[in-house]
Amino acid sequence: MTLRLPSICFAVLTSVAAHAAADDLDDVMHVLAARRHGEVSFVERQFLSLLKKPLESSGELLYDAPDRLEKRTLEPHPESLLLSGNVLTVERGHHSHVLELQSYPQVLPFIESIRATLAGDRTALERVFRLQFSGNLAHWTLVLAPLDAEAAKAVAEVRIEGAKDDLLQVEIRQADGDRSLMTLHAPAGQ
Repeated sequence: MTLRLPSICFAVLTSVAAHAAADDLDDVMHVLAARRHGEVSFVERQFLSLLKKPLESSGELLYDAPDRLEKRTLEPHPESLLLSGNVLTVERGHHSHVLELQSYPQVLPFIESIRATLAGDRTALERVFRLQFSGNLAHWTLVLAPLDAEAAKAVAEVRIEGAKDDLLQVEIRQADGDRSLMTLHAPAGQ
């Protein structure tokens, strides 16, 4: 019997690295779960194959644990998206629309990727996504791929970068090649 030490070493190192990554993911989720409120400004760029240059918007994102998320777009046109529980309220101009999320399952990956990450709810993330984590508490990346085949037809993956309990960037890559990139910053004075 020939013992292949490099293969055994690689297997052991791979197992140790996977365990360490799981511990680091747990650390990140724990720190995120401890945050009860957050407010950041954002710049979002949407890269659409039909357009020569990306669409850009900016505004603020507010979070209150465990399941309230509000995206207030200020530029180029005011718009408010308020998610409270499983109800999404969209306000544009003088018009308001209320949507029950269970009626729009294709929207779930977009919403749950941010909301469950902000809540530090690994179980909720694993219900909807296959998780791939890299980094450590100081700087981390979480890549989420939808488990549901129908959802995967719309969203290829969501990539979230962060540092400690701060989300820094959220990129949503659609299955058709379009993508959006949201960069987050603490408001001035915080």
